[in-house]
Amino acid sequence: MPHLSNNDRADIRHAPAVMPAKTFSAAELESASALIRAHFPPTRQQPWPLLSALAGAEVWVKHENHTPVGAFKVRGGLVHLDRLRRAHPGLKGVISATRGNHGQSLAYAGQAMGVDVTVVVPEGNSAEKNSLMQGFGARLVVHGPDFEAAREEAFRLAAAENLVFVPSFHPDLVLGVATWADEFFRAAPKLDALYVPIGLGSGICGAIGVRDLLGLATEIIGVQSSGADPYARSLAAGQSVVLNRADTLADGIAVRVPDETALAIIRDGAARIVTVTDEEIADAIRAYWRATHNLAEGAGAAPLAALLKERARQAGKRIGLVLTGGNIDLSLFRSWILGKD
Repeated sequence: MPHLSNNDRADIRHAPAVMPAKTFSAAELESASALIRAHFPPTRQQPWPLLSALAGAEVWVKHENHTPVGAFKVRGGLVHLDRLRRAHPGLKGVISATRGNHGQSLAYAGQAMGVDVTVVVPEGNSAEKNSLMQGFGARLVVHGPDFEAAREEAFRLAAAENLVFVPSFHPDLVLGVATWADEFFRAAPKLDALYVPIGLGSGICGAIGVRDLLGLATEIIGVQSSGADPYARSLAAGQSVVLNRADTLADGIAVRVPDETALAIIRDGAARIVTVTDEEIADAIRAYWRATHNLAEGAGAAPLAALLKERARQAGKRIGLVLTGGNIDLSLFRSWILGKD
């Protein structure tokens, strides 16, 4: 686990313990899966021989980079907007702050369900991600120097325009994204371990909930960037740790502040958290391309990076990886992965 003495990056918050909320029932999961299947078929999962040779283990990959928005979060957006629409027939619209996949998820779901979506992004956000969100019909608002400033503006606009604010972590989002884990666990052979990247935590919390519902013994291992590891630090400290900055090029896991509910679920349900460097993530992106010809974004490649880091520990086992998304900008790919200006 990382050190806690780096005071310019970490602040330990002495908050009361948050008990894990009941995640979801089997009936709720089946209902969510049926909703997702009405919009797109299950994504594929398969073993990849070259990845298995590289890792020294039997490696199965769940290809969430093949959803309609190229990332797993679309599942949560569909479930959450469906519930909001049914609970509030006069719903005017929703708003959220994001740097990418969360906004694309809401935009896609809003277009499919006839709900207006506004997304607030910080200045300097990826032009490609902005265009993708607009392409799915979202109104794009650019505000502030970072995500926190964008989120404050989203709160202000929600009040001013009578819009419902959609957070990045919510029980509906956990339930929606849990459907990828349900597909994976049911379709793949029994997995000894499953590596899942942690942003705010919906993906890993959903996987833990499904694993427990199915009564499986699969270890679920979280993955964070070594430059943005509030959950790893929080588990090590026994209390919530907030970072002053998130130092990683993998924007899907560039998180400073842990969600308390997610932290409690991860603490009780995950085997451990592995941290990986941006260099290790870049190696994993290149490995995915060479071995599968799939393009992974930073967060999507982080699980493979973690497995390769734990290669000796997992030798000979059957390991699951979720490739959570493939939405990496061309400019970032060139500069980070190819090392070209």
